[in-house]
Amino acid sequence: MTRYLSDSAMDRLREAADVPDLSGTRYQLVEKLGQGGMGGVFCVEDTELERRVALKVISVPDADGMLSARLLQEARVIAKLEHPGIVPVHDAGVLSDGRPYYTMKLVQGKRLDEYLGTTANLSDRLRIFLRICDPVAFAHAHGVLHRDLKPANVMIGPFGEVLVMDWGLSKLLQTVEATGQGEDRKTGDVHANSTTQLTAHGSVLGTPGYMAPEQVRGDAGLDQRADVYSLGTILQFLIADASPVPKAMAAIGKKATATDAVERYQTVPELASDVAHFLDGLSVNAYPEGPLGRAWRWIRRNQVWILLLLAYVLARTLLIFWRPR
Repeated sequence: MTRYLSDSAMDRLREAADVPDLSGTRYQLVEKLGQGGMGGVFCVEDTELERRVALKVISVPDADGMLSARLLQEARVIAKLEHPGIVPVHDAGVLSDGRPYYTMKLVQGKRLDEYLGTTANLSDRLRIFLRICDPVAFAHAHGVLHRDLKPANVMIGPFGEVLVMDWGLSKLLQTVEATGQGEDRKTGDVHANSTTQLTAHGSVLGTPGYMAPEQVRGDAGLDQRADVYSLGTILQFLIADASPVPKAMAAIGKKATATDAVERYQTVPELASDVAHFLDGLSVNAYPEGPLGRAWRWIRRNQVWILLLLAYVLARTLLIFWRPR
């Protein structure tokens, strides 16, 4: 008689199969933290340093080794990006069951989409956005494209740290000779070796709703403007419930997410500069103003001093008229 396992039993079996075999390593399993597209993330105890770290390991079938190569590429990329807004990698290796892994700092906090419920202030949200831009611009300066920027991949730590997570779809914009990796001159994507290409022309990697049009099309030669588009979608997400959305800020979001990459901000610092100017009450490139608009913005920016001056003039006027004769 054929017996079938229930869905819950199958789920338990899959979960048990995903648990990494940590025998022969310095790590002891604590709990599973989450599951991504290609790997699971676990909280483990580093028995040598007596601290808890996060361990990421392949947890789906990988017959051709492509996912393993991508996981190790992700670890190498993050290791090269030493920035306060990027989680540092501690260690990498291969488990006794043959699956590659790497460990990184265990991040406590909330995802950006969860954190927004605690802060409705537009200025505070925009300052968080600028802190997201900073590590992305740093990565671009070091030849790395993220390709999967979205609120779920940004963490806000308990002390206000802003961390850009999940570099699993990252792409090197330069040849990395130090690791022996090659670069496809047509697509710019990194090869695990001379024959295995991690991302082929026409492949679509990323999250729908946050990918630039050229990324959705699978165009070759993606550049930093693809990440600019994704940052623009995050910006629009942050200001979506502002009532009303300031016209200048709406213009910034529109320019960052322009369908044509030529019409977008060409770099992340350009986008961040416009947002910073908005916060400081200055003009922004995305929203040209006429004389009346500039005058009104100047008044709003200097309203405290204007009010003090008006109060002084009013007081002097009253003294003149009320002076005893």
